[in-house]
Amino acid sequence: MRCVIFDLDGTLTKSDEGILNCIDYAVEKVGLPLPDKTDRAKFVGPPLIWSFKTYCGMDDETAERALWAYRERYMRIGLYENRVYPGIRRLLRMLKKRGDWVAIATGKPTEPSRRIMAHFGLSRYFDRIVGADDVLHPDKEDLIRAALPEACDEAVMVGDRSFDVLGGKAAGIRTIGIGYGFGTEEELRGVGCDAYAADVEGLIALLCPRQQPPRGAFISMEGPDGSGKSTQAALLAETLARWGFEVVRSREPGGSPVGEEIRKVLLSPESGEMAPETEALLFAASRSEHVRKVIRPAVAAGRVLLCDRFLDSSVAYQGGGRGLGVARVQRINAEAVEGSLPDMTVYLDIDHRDAMARRVKVDVPDRMEREDEAFHARVEAAYHQLIREDPARFVVVDANRDAETIGEETGRRVIERLAALEEEADRA
Repeated sequence: MRCVIFDLDGTLTKSDEGILNCIDYAVEKVGLPLPDKTDRAKFVGPPLIWSFKTYCGMDDETAERALWAYRERYMRIGLYENRVYPGIRRLLRMLKKRGDWVAIATGKPTEPSRRIMAHFGLSRYFDRIVGADDVLHPDKEDLIRAALPEACDEAVMVGDRSFDVLGGKAAGIRTIGIGYGFGTEEELRGVGCDAYAADVEGLIALLCPRQQPPRGAFISMEGPDGSGKSTQAALLAETLARWGFEVVRSREPGGSPVGEEIRKVLLSPESGEMAPETEALLFAASRSEHVRKVIRPAVAAGRVLLCDRFLDSSVAYQGGGRGLGVARVQRINAEAVEGSLPDMTVYLDIDHRDAMARRVKVDVPDRMEREDEAFHARVEAAYHQLIREDPARFVVVDANRDAETIGEETGRRVIERLAALEEEADRA
């Protein structure tokens, strides 16, 4: 069995936002001026007592008081001011698929370390989390040894600072320095790391060579024109990125070079009247290119493809709005989609009249948005029919509230669904 031990801050998570906010809070609490911005960045990684004394000139007693002030804010707020590095979630899934022992050895205390991993839904990937519960004198070598199982065939320590490399060497295991955290290549190579990875992709290449990534996920976002899809897609993408999901954003019609050209024809008022069948076929043509060139490759690479509209829009707009019928539109799209359907669909639920009132306040309506009220009523009714027929796929969110509230609920519910999908896939 191989054992892979990770540092936490600067290796698994980008934690500088919370750490630096807590450092400012702690320094003010002990009555000293805030450190220079250049020096503040150096606090991330080394033991805090050492940093307070080295960069702020504190004596032992003052540094200890500052440490407890830091921890007081950190446990309330700071540990959530964090984000998982892109690719780390995918790497952890790959390591567990290999059957590796995976652990954390961090200078942060054990309890907040566990809470951070639980908050981001990553706890299940770790066999052991070891923190520095002797907070005044953490020893990286001891932490690494405590993170290892009783027996393993080989072991490696992964970290972003010299303390991680020196601790790994002292514990008698290989070390990998990483360049996307808070240290530098010069620092890591200077203390003799056995290998160096400039980014997470390089780390994956070192730890999981030639291994296929786990499947990602396909999420579509739907709703009447003016429901706020663009705003909510941006908020959802940011939330997912903070949790370590690698998001690829796309849209329909469009999403590919060919699809974007078709989009211009479909939405331009200059296109004028268009036969409903022509419209449906153009949407399907754009979708065929999108599925093959964008959606499938992203999901196969372990990414989350977040798409503004997909097949449901055609069913609602051409099937319902244009009166072609649900079954006919689905037949037109069968070959274009070829089984590539969303894992989940976020539907922003709002009356079409309220949504359109919002829309016309913001911009000039496109060709589809200029249709009469009866058309948009049929579109909304078709969406509701789809939701009734396939409720398990839809995440229905009340879109009559402010954007922030909608975004918080959407992010929470989508992450819950994604976590369940990951667990199911990891068990397979």
